[in-house]
Amino acid sequence: MDNSSLIKSYRMYLLLEKALSHNSVNAYMSDLEKLLKYLDSIGKDLLNVELSDLQKMFTTLCEMGIHPRSQARIISGIKSFYYFLELEDQITNNPTEYLESPKVGRKLPEFLTVNEINSIIATIDLSKPNGQRNRAIIETLYSCGLRISELVKLSFSDFFPDEGFLKINGKGNKQRIVPISNSAIKEIQLYLIDRQRSSIEKEFENIIFLNRRGTRLSRVMVFYLVKGCTVQAGIKKNVSPHTFRHSFATHLLEGGANLRAIQAMLGHENITTTEIYTHLEIHFLRSEIIEHHPRNRFL
Repeated sequence: MDNSSLIKSYRMYLLLEKALSHNSVNAYMSDLEKLLKYLDSIGKDLLNVELSDLQKMFTTLCEMGIHPRSQARIISGIKSFYYFLELEDQITNNPTEYLESPKVGRKLPEFLTVNEINSIIATIDLSKPNGQRNRAIIETLYSCGLRISELVKLSFSDFFPDEGFLKINGKGNKQRIVPISNSAIKEIQLYLIDRQRSSIEKEFENIIFLNRRGTRLSRVMVFYLVKGCTVQAGIKKNVSPHTFRHSFATHLLEGGANLRAIQAMLGHENITTTEIYTHLEIHFLRSEIIEHHPRNRFL
């Protein structure tokens, strides 16, 4: 099988067997493209790569100033490709087996306080045509910890207001059930009154959040909505729609929610991904110890 056929087969493997999103597949293919360019520059073929070749490649990336986190991601992508070649019996020795990633500190996600979220929501002018929709969007992002891709695809068949939950199709088309707050349900239902008065394209009738043309909102539109409200609220943090997901997880953890429950609601496959939210501030931890530790109760 030539390189072109291998690469096509690998892409199908990522899409069908790994069930990755198109964005994730494109990221993996971008990593592979970097490897191909490097191998072309040293006159090596994909199937004849040695560990020393890969080590030299990453030495070069390091010298170019590529961040260790980016290097680690590229290494992960290349390891995935050579694991695929092993599955396909294209190689007998995997050159990435002993390829080490650079040490990368875990970056704590930016999150908002409850007061900051209230300030952002307060900036929304409900007298404007899309005001109620925008308020419902932010309430839903924060109430349910949704990814932006999940929010824009949210449909009426996923919305169960009487039972108080959403059915979410997440990464890899994996389904999960997410509770939704009464305040978010209320804001969505108020928005639906406005939505009924709008002209809606037939193929988008089942989608909840629509733009003024009656079609599905784009991710970029939600990004600009959040940015605009954040600036109006005078908040200096780098806030995106994903920040509400981080805030959702952080506030649940601070409120005493079980880490496994948060993992299920976020749709994380691995608990280690959720553990990044255990970045509670020291004063909060101290207050919890003072309140609950038996040695502090009778002082």
